[in-house]
Amino acid sequence: MTPPRTRSVIQDSVRPRFGRALVLGGAGFVGSHLCEALVTGGTAVLCVDNFLTGRPENLLDLEDSALFELREHDVSVPFDAGPVDVVFHLASAASPVDYQHYPLETLHAGSLGTESGLQIARAQGARFLLASTSEVYGDAQVHPQPEGYFGNVNPIGPRSVYDEAKRYAEALTFAYRRTYRVDTAVARIFNTYGPRMRPGDGRMVPNFVCQALAGEPLTVTGTGTQTRSLCYVSDTVAGLLALAESDQPGPVNIGNPHEQTVADVARRIAVIAGSGSAVQLIDAVADDPQRRCPDITRAREYLGWEPTVPIEEGLRTTISWFAEQARAPAPN
Repeated sequence: MTPPRTRSVIQDSVRPRFGRALVLGGAGFVGSHLCEALVTGGTAVLCVDNFLTGRPENLLDLEDSALFELREHDVSVPFDAGPVDVVFHLASAASPVDYQHYPLETLHAGSLGTESGLQIARAQGARFLLASTSEVYGDAQVHPQPEGYFGNVNPIGPRSVYDEAKRYAEALTFAYRRTYRVDTAVARIFNTYGPRMRPGDGRMVPNFVCQALAGEPLTVTGTGTQTRSLCYVSDTVAGLLALAESDQPGPVNIGNPHEQTVADVARRIAVIAGSGSAVQLIDAVADDPQRRCPDITRAREYLGWEPTVPIEEGLRTTISWFAEQARAPAPN
């Protein structure tokens, strides 16, 4: 049996203006919600994913739509997408567990994959949007992080395959903009959470939720005083669409400016889940950013965007989704 289908968390009011979109990495967590938002708004979507970390079941609600096509392919290998108005590049392992397990694939997605998408956008006269990351700021020395901050990144550390892949992808995107006049945009996505995150991907929210639901200690690395800002996936997708529909090149931070400690996030999840799980401190991880919070002034002024989903509401929906997945029969 297949797991229960999950309805999109994107509101029907989203109305993108594009006729046909190419979404690279569209079977992933954020990518699948983006595909649904585009199709909901009447945009035809070609989703390309090699399922390294994405999952076909994330797209079950779209399989019968005449507007949706799913193609299994490694985006680092050039391919013909046909006519498109916009290219969204979200293809990459995005959690430390994944990108440290697939270091070369992560580097290829950021380099060869980015160039594949840019070449398609150039050939089709399409807008190209790179989903970059707050990781380009590294262990930031400026708080909150504005787009003009150049970052503090270890280029050879355990996180470098992801950090440097995204930094290179940004440089390549702007090189295509300057050299070939490709219409490009760069979004720097901060911590995003919501339904369809993989339980074992090692990121903070799925880890804490699964531990809380299982009645296990919530394992927090280091002192727990390091901070993050959590943005619900529907808000992140709305930000990506707002940037794509604008004429802004970016980079633009897409994230929630409410900063909180990791230990506080863990305790809040335990309370919402009705769990008696306690926080358990474990060894710190190398190059873990100590403070992470976006300055979203640019997004507010240029895109008219800011997150709207309260953290309690987003976590409650996310926890309910994980609980439903845990109750689902295992596939045959």
